[in-house]
Amino acid sequence: MAVLFKKTQKLEMKMDEFLDMVSQAGMAFCDGIEAYLHHNGEQFEDHFANIRRLEGRADVLRKEIEQQLYSETLIPESRGDVLALLENTDNVIDRAKEVMTDISVEQPELDSDFHEEFQQVSEYATQALEEMVSAIRNFLRNPIGVRDYLHKVYYYEKEADKIADRLKRKIFSSSIDLSQKLHLRDFAHHIDSIADLAEDVADRLAIYTIKRSV
Repeated sequence: MAVLFKKTQKLEMKMDEFLDMVSQAGMAFCDGIEAYLHHNGEQFEDHFANIRRLEGRADVLRKEIEQQLYSETLIPESRGDVLALLENTDNVIDRAKEVMTDISVEQPELDSDFHEEFQQVSEYATQALEEMVSAIRNFLRNPIGVRDYLHKVYYYEKEADKIADRLKRKIFSSSIDLSQKLHLRDFAHHIDSIADLAEDVADRLAIYTIKRSV
């Protein structure tokens, strides 16, 4: 099966850089959550600033890739799939930035009883994102290897869901105020939603891979 960006090395390099930004944002997100849980506000803000920088660079790259795909009429048979893939992958890094923004602004009170579950949800969500990035890289170069990563995305998404559900039950069975319960529930949901968005990308990749194989 042919490499998608054959004879378009510049475009391939931009796609690689775009995916690097997404991957790095995922790691910064996970580290940022950990820093917040350990009450290290300065480190959290550093990771937050890094995510903003990565998200901004990813947006620029996405627009450059889209423009190049159209202006140079590259890969017309797969252009729509690649554009949709870019947009949906960009949604993942956008969500990570949104969650970090909300934490920075709202400063939720995360009782130590919930720290382990919040950390686990963020780690599983980040792992789902990482496997999503690996699946995309394979889609661009070696589509036959995509399935090796898709099942991992689904696994980590399910684990994130399980931990998030357990966390929400733990929150609502605690003695904290209802307003705080609702606040923490929302943050558990938002962190978990990063894994959900990675799963959405994986679903699209599964379809696109089948299309390229026929």
